[in-house]
Amino acid sequence: MNTPNKITLARLLLIPLIIFFYLAEFIPYGRLVAAILFMIACLTDFLDGYLARKNNQVTTLGKFFDSIADKILIMTGLILIVAVPVLGHPAVRVEWLGVVCAIVILAREFIISALRQLAASKGKVLAADMGGKIKATIQFIVISIYMIFAFVETEFLADINTTAVTVVRFVLMVLLIATAIFTVYTGAGYLIRNREVFKDENKNNQIENKE
Repeated sequence: MNTPNKITLARLLLIPLIIFFYLAEFIPYGRLVAAILFMIACLTDFLDGYLARKNNQVTTLGKFFDSIADKILIMTGLILIVAVPVLGHPAVRVEWLGVVCAIVILAREFIISALRQLAASKGKVLAADMGGKIKATIQFIVISIYMIFAFVETEFLADINTTAVTVVRFVLMVLLIATAIFTVYTGAGYLIRNREVFKDENKNNQIENKE
């Protein structure tokens, strides 16, 4: 296993720790630790790709491994900020909007994964585009901000319900909605650009044989 793949593996190994510290209310500053670990895991996503390209260590296993690690990390972060209560309430408010955004974001990831599997079955490799990289960066940033705010709210705002806190929650919700919209936009563009994958090769072969 080369160095980039080891870094990807490290990202996967960080995920259980992120879950543990985010949920471990008995540990002082546990959610801050979870947020820091999540950000470190996000940085490894850029580091392994950079090293793989720089050292000419791009492998099929690495591409698969990296894609799976990214999706599990995003899925973990979304579920934690949407489903886990902070001071008796979900960190994401309004709650149902948070659930919808999480479903939309995860659905996009699964659809693109299915597209790549379909392409692979036809001997084609669909590389990630710039839109996907920007999308992933935005997702990482927004989830990290939510985790940090969950820590601040838990440790310092337990008895405070000021207008400033309400405004921050509103801004965070807007950021999550914008992230979901951008995620759908990049996914739709990726599907359109690679729509030839959906063409039925059997029909094309039949047409060629008739000709």
